[in-house]
Amino acid sequence: MKTLTFLLIVAAMALALPAQAQKTWSPSRNVEIVVGSAPGGSNDKTARAVEKAIVESKLIPTSLSVVNKPGGGSTIAFAYVRQRKGDPHTLLVGTTALLTNQIVGTSTVSYQDFTPIASMFNDYVVFAVNANSPIKTGKDLIAKLKENTASVSIGFATALGSHNHIAAGLLAKSIGVNARNLKAIAFKGSAEAITQVMGGHIDMVTTAAGNVANHVAEGRLRVIGISSAKRFPGALAHVPTWKEQGANVVYGGWRAIMGPREITPAQVAYWEDVLRKVTATKEWKEDLERNFWSDDFVTSAQFRKDLDKDYADIKSVLLDIGLARP
Repeated sequence: MKTLTFLLIVAAMALALPAQAQKTWSPSRNVEIVVGSAPGGSNDKTARAVEKAIVESKLIPTSLSVVNKPGGGSTIAFAYVRQRKGDPHTLLVGTTALLTNQIVGTSTVSYQDFTPIASMFNDYVVFAVNANSPIKTGKDLIAKLKENTASVSIGFATALGSHNHIAAGLLAKSIGVNARNLKAIAFKGSAEAITQVMGGHIDMVTTAAGNVANHVAEGRLRVIGISSAKRFPGALAHVPTWKEQGANVVYGGWRAIMGPREITPAQVAYWEDVLRKVTATKEWKEDLERNFWSDDFVTSAQFRKDLDKDYADIKSVLLDIGLARP
């Protein structure tokens, strides 16, 4: 009887050890935050803002690095992280490209190939032109698109069908022109598209407000419309929304942190807790304000549900404006 009792105790201890190990999980080597665009754009800024908050507040016991893998509308980065199944030391800056790439047929990679950890914020789209452009206002742009939709070249990151492209398509649809006729040009990162606008090589860029604010302040760019429901504060407070200019366009893109598939619930919980602490840091709050990011922190379970809804909603929009495959 004593022998049986002893064996039961040993078995219980053996079962408890893995559970305890999972409960106390933390990273044991360098952590990578992978970005699907070049340095300088809003995706890269997201990764570096998270990195800065984690490092400066010492929220994890190991080192942390940002890895840029631009190209293919983020598909290179997505493939890189997908190959690291079960590795909680690899994180991804997730964007609506996880939905749109599959919907438009540029990639077979799905948001279901990753583990949602947290949505960090929402990033509304601005429409910016060269400061010397004859397009002075959003109403000027609307008139020009109605006259000849293909006469305005529009650059954005990171692929056709991206949320920056969707914003332009929604503007076209809202004013009664065919979005398929837009002269749309995809770049590897928003910084590259902005450079092309400032150089006079393309007419306009659709991007995040934080990517253009400094150029606006220095007189190189002019923002003519924003896709949020209300005006931004601060340096862009003078810019009217599209609704104010007669176009019913309210649309932005979330930025999230995803993990590979098959990381454990304990590992998800660990990163949720770290990211929640990130949002409470002074550095993060300053980045939200500086980049005109809308504070919207959502953790794994709810974010997973939101992704399912977003996929259906975005597919419907892309079908309407001719960018999706039926």
